[in-house]
Amino acid sequence: MSPHYREILNFFENRSTNASAESFNAKLKAFRATLRGVCDVKFFLFRVAKIFA
Repeated sequence: MSPHYREILNFFENRSTNASAESFNAKLKAFRATLRGVCDVKFFLFRVAKIFA
């Protein structure tokens, strides 16, 4: 049996996926890629909160 059978069954029982989390993760990775030279972690988290909150 698949190790992810609970997640697979969850989709068929509740019609829920993690698509929104995956989408947010992709946006965050793209944002992080544009700010490669930023060393200030507080500033980076501030920008993330302002843009994606």
